[in-house]
Amino acid sequence: MKHYDCIIIGGGHAGVEAALAASRMGSSTLMVTFFFDTIGQMSCNPAIGGVGKGQLIKEIDALGGEMGLAADRTGIQFRKLNASKGQAVRSSRCQSDRQRYKSYMQDIIRGQEGLEVLEDEVNELLVKGGKIVGVRTQKGGKIKCSSAVVTAGTFLYGRMHTGKTIVPGGRIEEPDSTRLADNIRDLSFEVLLFKTGTPPRLDGATIDFTHLESQYSDEPPVPFSFRTPSIPSSQQLLPCYITSTNKSTHQIIEEKMHLSPMYSGQIQATGVRYCPSIEDKLKKFGSKSSHQIFLEPEGLDTDEYYPNGISTGLPADVQEEMVHSIKGLKRVRITQYGYSIEHGIIPSTELQASLQTKKVKGLFLAGQINGTTGYEEAAAQGIMAGINAALGVKAEEPFILARDESYIGVLIDDLVTKGTEEPYRMFTSRVEYRLIVREDNADWRMAGYGRRLGLLSEETFRSVERKYERISKEIEHLRSTRVPPGTALDEKLVAVKSVPLRQPTLLSDILKRPEVNYAMIAPFDGECKNLPRDVIDQIEYEIKYEGFIKRQLKDIERFRHIEKIRIPAGIDYDVIPSLSIEIRQKLKRFAPANLGQANRISGVTPAAISILMVYLKRYNS
Repeated sequence: MKHYDCIIIGGGHAGVEAALAASRMGSSTLMVTFFFDTIGQMSCNPAIGGVGKGQLIKEIDALGGEMGLAADRTGIQFRKLNASKGQAVRSSRCQSDRQRYKSYMQDIIRGQEGLEVLEDEVNELLVKGGKIVGVRTQKGGKIKCSSAVVTAGTFLYGRMHTGKTIVPGGRIEEPDSTRLADNIRDLSFEVLLFKTGTPPRLDGATIDFTHLESQYSDEPPVPFSFRTPSIPSSQQLLPCYITSTNKSTHQIIEEKMHLSPMYSGQIQATGVRYCPSIEDKLKKFGSKSSHQIFLEPEGLDTDEYYPNGISTGLPADVQEEMVHSIKGLKRVRITQYGYSIEHGIIPSTELQASLQTKKVKGLFLAGQINGTTGYEEAAAQGIMAGINAALGVKAEEPFILARDESYIGVLIDDLVTKGTEEPYRMFTSRVEYRLIVREDNADWRMAGYGRRLGLLSEETFRSVERKYERISKEIEHLRSTRVPPGTALDEKLVAVKSVPLRQPTLLSDILKRPEVNYAMIAPFDGECKNLPRDVIDQIEYEIKYEGFIKRQLKDIERFRHIEKIRIPAGIDYDVIPSLSIEIRQKLKRFAPANLGQANRISGVTPAAISILMVYLKRYNS
């Protein structure tokens, strides 16, 4: 019976990153998936990134993950969202070629040293003495392991709904994982049901684009990965198109709303608040006369389009009527009907911050099984679970990212300390320190970890170091160099309706003016540096937001103070006086590792934190 350091169950976005991370760290790794051909499959829209999600990909990339590189190699449209706003909320997004993205990931998996793939189904997790010792598969029998990462996606108890039609499965033409779900319940894990969905797919050859708004890629396109120098001009880019629902569309849906699985009572699971079905949109935003739809191309070698904005579980005939009422889609042919899918999840409060389960040592969970939604959230959990599975095999301390240093840290901390009662999606608004934790500086924040873990090469890390040395040197120069009045700079300032200089002024102070950018002051910098755009952007941001950044750094110091106060694993909350029964129950259930985590548990009051702080000081003295 073969033994692996790590077994990855599932080949979706979480499974891919987990398998690559574990094997690249030297662990003998086996990925078990139904079909090799579905590894890296984009089950929903063919897009990577978006608001809050682009930041996750940048961090995955800077740790040494693969998703950013895959997006760059297979992207057919690149856009920077919130580009007119500050760096703190800017997010990258790209349309990917669905087939080429999947093929890219399969090639990477196929060529990865120390990683094997088995086409099979895991039916049982083998646990002995509270520790994972192997798995039992449908075809291969028992396989031993020291750690396992379950990345089951939407397959646990997966059921797809189109009207009254229910098909078991985690994806079109793929089975569900009922036996594994039953086994997980037998291991005393609670399994809840969440719901998500997808829209119908459309034949682009039958879409009338004549009067639709076009949306083109940014020029030049900006790569996701810090390891991609640029998107080559030879890489073909395609536009998206914008249309919208109308009163006729809404009338069709409202008349047949009772046939929707979510509103007929057929589905009881909790749906996605931030990516609602078209039925949900009409129920929740009844006053709106239309809802925008983005027609997104699925790839260069197909005519298929993804209509982002009309996810639905309505019956097929209603979908036909609804789609044909939309501008540009009157004669469109539907190639695949939309459906709602309900699937099993394990409450994320069952996890430690390492994504290891509290009940079974060596067992990690990542992706939608933890109640999240989205490729990016799954991949972020996947790389962290893979890293920690590999570290656990070596008996090393787990790798945990904090809220104040990463979006990944916020994502995981939210899951394990607060849990989620609906599919969790990452947003910039969830991140308290987003002035410092930004997309543009993810390489600076994460590359050191990537190198230490063996996921980033020394050469890549040194290139990041050189970039930030350049940024630091130029910022210091701007803060120490003055320009006298009466130069050509005054003319430039007047031209942008700024006040001319009245005395020698630091270049950094001039740059702080809202109407001034680096290009305006560069000629008066004493030398031509020819800095790249990403370096200039960071210089401008660090100078212009200096005061805000300093205040946030002080907030982080206060945050870190209570994060450093550890709570012993075996602490008896019942002996701590003045804590209410409710708070004691919550602390026992969530088992926070430190005072910061305890502070973020819903219902744990500031007074309770003060009581805990005093008790822990006495306990540790």
